[in-house]
Amino acid sequence: MKVTIDKNSGYCFGVEFAIQMAEDELAQGHNLYCLGDIVHNRMEVERLHQLGLRIIDREQLSQLHDTKVLIRAHGEPPETYQLALQNNLELIDASCPVVLKLQNRVKHAFDLSQRQDGQIVIYGQPGHAEVAGLTGQTGNRAIIVMNEADLDQIDFSRPVTLFSQTTKSTAGFYKMKALMEARIQAAGGQLDSFDANDSICRQVSNREPALARFATEYDVVLFVSGRKSSNGKALFSVVNAVNPRSYFIENADEVDEAWLAGMHTVGICGATSTPLWLMQQVAERVEGVGELA
Repeated sequence: MKVTIDKNSGYCFGVEFAIQMAEDELAQGHNLYCLGDIVHNRMEVERLHQLGLRIIDREQLSQLHDTKVLIRAHGEPPETYQLALQNNLELIDASCPVVLKLQNRVKHAFDLSQRQDGQIVIYGQPGHAEVAGLTGQTGNRAIIVMNEADLDQIDFSRPVTLFSQTTKSTAGFYKMKALMEARIQAAGGQLDSFDANDSICRQVSNREPALARFATEYDVVLFVSGRKSSNGKALFSVVNAVNPRSYFIENADEVDEAWLAGMHTVGICGATSTPLWLMQQVAERVEGVGELA
């Protein structure tokens, strides 16, 4: 059985940068806390926990004083930085540059919309860390949409500015854009009052066609990702659409030998939050099954 790991899968530069910053701090023997999972991959979070990284929530953050806290790649809203000043926390800021740039764009658009009676809309997952950071730029007044039903929150007779969470599906964003344009016309509004911004990270969107090509080249595809990963869900849908013998797994233990019966080629790929070492473990498990066959 031939097993191949997709060379284009694995960490994007933002996640890789955050992991490296955490490892550098931990290597110096420092206590280090991280606000939320550093990456949406349970296996990697557990590995870093063994090195001393402690995951905390917002309530725990408010109780911390005089220590170091890592800001992960997803970014944070302004109130997190204000709290850090109040509690004398040293922030190790690993916010992704792409996310920081988008936060600035959202803040600028919100300030402008205030003068034009406009609305800021974020195409993203409610409760997601990046979305919380983006809506924080608007004083939490942005409208979050994930599906067509969510559009009922918007007043389409007023100006609308649309942005996307950086890790969402490109196809999903443009579908949402088309639905919003139809709503504006139905409400008698003007399309020139609608400003749609494709703010999806190109490191993410460029992976979609590459993954689709990769998935067609193998009898079976194993997509490795944390189940909480928004990017993982989006990319797996791309893989599954072109190869129905695709399976979403978190780790090597979830490989089902029945999937591999009679198969000659197996492709292994993953999300921007999937570490290479985890895909290698899956490859070793598959190769072990192949040797027994």
